[in-house]
Amino acid sequence: MATKRVSFYLDENLSPEIFTQLSMQIDVIRGPLGDDDLVYLERATAMGRVVCTADDDFLKLAARGITHAGIVWCEQGKYSIGDWVRYLRLVHAVYDADELRNEVYFLFRVD
Repeated sequence: MATKRVSFYLDENLSPEIFTQLSMQIDVIRGPLGDDDLVYLERATAMGRVVCTADDDFLKLAARGITHAGIVWCEQGKYSIGDWVRYLRLVHAVYDADELRNEVYFLFRVD
């Protein structure tokens, strides 16, 4: 059975530089500004993309049992752009998209 590569959907609260660095090697897009969080999550899910965010409202949506393609979360400002890029590259290299479905992953420093 073929594995499906992870693709990301970056929230507006993440630096555009994360997108720039990842987009050279990984399937990643940035979501539109100002969308309602539930609409944003539903759109990402319909596209099969993992939401990457520092907005804890997405954690609340996941806790309510709303289906999603995966969420990668970190407290706003806790880690650098480089930390985000390294972690998302690691997630992309290690996981199959199906393994992330309805899971929440918390960013940690990858040295």
